[in-house]
Amino acid sequence: MSVSIVVNERELRVKANLSILQACLENGIYIPNLCFMQDMDHPTASCRLCFVEVQGIPAPVTSCTVQVAQGMVVKTDTPAVRRLQRSSLRFLLSVHDVDCKNCTANKNCELQRLARFLKTGLKPKGLEKHLKETAIIDDHPQLNYYPNRCVLCARCIHVCRMAQGQPLISFAGRGFNTSLSLAGIRDAEELPCSTCLRCADVCPVGALVVKPPVLFSATP
Repeated sequence: MSVSIVVNERELRVKANLSILQACLENGIYIPNLCFMQDMDHPTASCRLCFVEVQGIPAPVTSCTVQVAQGMVVKTDTPAVRRLQRSSLRFLLSVHDVDCKNCTANKNCELQRLARFLKTGLKPKGLEKHLKETAIIDDHPQLNYYPNRCVLCARCIHVCRMAQGQPLISFAGRGFNTSLSLAGIRDAEELPCSTCLRCADVCPVGALVVKPPVLFSATP
């Protein structure tokens, strides 16, 4: 079953079970987002970037959590939407260590893409930083975790759940102290990461990085 919607004055025929975000992305209309994944049944809407305006709804909504409906009229690029998106990006940057040249995600980073799209810098003036004391957690045998790069998008948690049947990665802490915990992986009877590592693949900002292989020199 399909429905007709209007996005930015463009009429689209889309599947009735899609979110606004999915419908737009599938039709070449980019809406800023970090935490969305195609096979995620219940989006977290944690990044607060995918706002749109929907006719008849008084305030902008997160497009990943609202399903399309027949006759829906959507605007993705109003001044109010852009203000909210830039505010969300500014918050993310306030807890992000912007050190692109030393980051594995450089030039393939969603934060860089968002900044370009929203026409804002990665180091806006007057931005107060709130970085965690620990720069790297390297006690996992195959992964390094950089808390001050992490945007808490939960993509890694989602793909871990899909691959292992349950998430071995979780969030720990509260507020500005929230970070990823790899305790579930360490507590597993067998280390599943050696044949997976999807969590690092889906990280949009280089917060989870696969450790380089250890090279052993030949015995002389």
